[in-house]
Amino acid sequence: MPRKKYEEEHDNHDRWMVSYADFITLLFAFFVVMYAISSVNEGKYRSVASSLVGAFKSTPVIPASDNAQQLNAPSIPKAAQQRRNAEALRREREQMTHMARDIQKSLAPLVSQGKVRVTQSPRGVRVEINASVLFAPGEARLGDDTGEVLKAVASVLKSDDHAIQVEGHTDSVPIRNSAFPSNWELSSVRASSVVRLFAESGVTQNRLTAVGRGDTQPVDSNDTTEGRQRNRRVTVIILSSLPEHVTEVPLATAPVQ
Repeated sequence: MPRKKYEEEHDNHDRWMVSYADFITLLFAFFVVMYAISSVNEGKYRSVASSLVGAFKSTPVIPASDNAQQLNAPSIPKAAQQRRNAEALRREREQMTHMARDIQKSLAPLVSQGKVRVTQSPRGVRVEINASVLFAPGEARLGDDTGEVLKAVASVLKSDDHAIQVEGHTDSVPIRNSAFPSNWELSSVRASSVVRLFAESGVTQNRLTAVGRGDTQPVDSNDTTEGRQRNRRVTVIILSSLPEHVTEVPLATAPVQ
């Protein structure tokens, strides 16, 4: 009897499709998880972690932590934030420069005589006014005419919102009279007189601070008449938050625009 011939088994070339389908399924599950995490809150985070364990049978549950909450916070690139800070500082610098030039223009005659000096520094805009422009020797009361100088400054400041510090300064010659037992009292009351006039001229009071420096911060030598006269002054400082490395710009010598 002739032997029965068996047909040879052929290799199944489509077997790879099973593995490919499994891979596609896992890849799909992975991207679904990534999408869910992109808008995660604490409850969703736990739910997604548990689902992930069920899908892959080998992934441990991820504990909820503060890191999950951080996923909801917007991420701002450091370079972009630095550009924003630089732009904010640039705008403030320009605003302070315009203010300084407006004050200088309003006091142009006194600037040209050397009795008023306007500068811009890292601390802000400084308006240095010689005490002889505002007060009689040994006095702290503003006269009707001398007050006009400060009203011109106040007209520029009242539309702004920067803090203002007014400092009174004296020379080193001691003063002792019934009104002022020392230079501390004289410088403090002079600063307060200027602050009061600013407030009466429309500058918001909570922006104003009066400081008496006495003779502790001279800008010239007290050994000469000219130096002592320079040291007797009132300085109005419009405070800003410019970086400390900015170099002081002397606006008093710049032409009035």
